[in-house]
Amino acid sequence: MILNDKFGRQITDLRISVTDRCNFRCVYCRSADPENYRDHDEILSWPELDRLARVFVGLGIRKIRVTGGEPLVREGVEDYIARLHALGVEDLSMTTNGHLLAERCERLIQADYAGLISASIPWTNQDLRKSLARNLSQRFWGASMPRRIRRLAPVKINAVLVRGINDDEVEAFAAFARERGVIMRFIEYMPLDADRHWNRGLVVPAAEIYRRIHAQWPLQQIPHERSETARKYRFADGAPGEIGLIAPVTQPFCGHCSRIRLTADGKLRTCLFSKEDHDLRGLLREGLRRRFGDVCKLGGDGKGRGAPHQ
Repeated sequence: MILNDKFGRQITDLRISVTDRCNFRCVYCRSADPENYRDHDEILSWPELDRLARVFVGLGIRKIRVTGGEPLVREGVEDYIARLHALGVEDLSMTTNGHLLAERCERLIQADYAGLISASIPWTNQDLRKSLARNLSQRFWGASMPRRIRRLAPVKINAVLVRGINDDEVEAFAAFARERGVIMRFIEYMPLDADRHWNRGLVVPAAEIYRRIHAQWPLQQIPHERSETARKYRFADGAPGEIGLIAPVTQPFCGHCSRIRLTADGKLRTCLFSKEDHDLRGLLREGLRRRFGDVCKLGGDGKGRGAPHQ
C-alpha cells in the first residue's frame, strides 16, 4: 500500500519528533519556550513510536528523519535509531543542534547508525553568538572528533538566517563548507517562532544568499528530485563541500511535497503550517484500553489464559 494525499502526491518521507524539549532557546523554534513542553506521559513512549514506525514503513515510507526538539536530550534515542535501521528504512537521518553529539557519537555508531547527521546552528541573541570558527569547530571538530564524525558522514549544517542577526555570516558559512567538506544549507526564516517576532523584513531570501556566495565562489547547480526542499550547488572550482538553499517563504515548494510529520505527542501533521492534525496517540491508547477492557470482561485474554498484569 502506498500513501497518497488528496492532491495525488505520493508520501514517502516521515519526520518523527521524539521529544518536544530542547537544550537551546532559538527564537525561530517552538521548542524554545519551556511553557510549550508536554508532560512526559503526554508524549509517545518508545513502544508507541516503534509501532507507528512499523505501520508507516508498511505504508511505503522510505525516508525517516528523527527530530525534536533536540532528539539527543531523550534517553534511548540511539536504541530507537537502531530499531528503525533494523526495519529496513532506506534513508535514515537525524537532526540535532550538535551540542551533545560529541559525547553521544560512539553510542550512535554502536547503534549501527549510518545515516545523515543534520545539525542546526542555534543562536539566542546577538550578544551571545560565538564566532563561526570557534562555535562549530569546537562542537563538531574538536580534537577527538574528526575520525568519529566521519563515520557519521555525510553531515549537513543548517543555518536559519535572520536579517540583522546573522545575515552577515553568509560568506563565512560558505567558507566553512569549503574548508570542512560539509553540506551547508541556508534556510529562510519561517513564521514558526514561539515568541511571535517574525516579520517579512527579517527574511533573507535564498536568491540573495545565492548571489552573495556565487559572487565570491561561482556555483554550479546539482540535479535534485522534485520532492527535495533544497536547491543544491557545488563549487565550480572543485572545492569540497556543498551549498543548499531552502526557500519556503520566497519560493514555496508545496506542490511537490512528499512529507508528513509525527509530533512528540502523537499528532500527525501534513505540513508545518497546518492548523489541523490527526491524533494518533489517542487512537493508540484508546485501542489498548478497549482491548484491555475486553480481556478483563472475559476474565483473561479471551482464550482462557488468565487476565494480563498491568
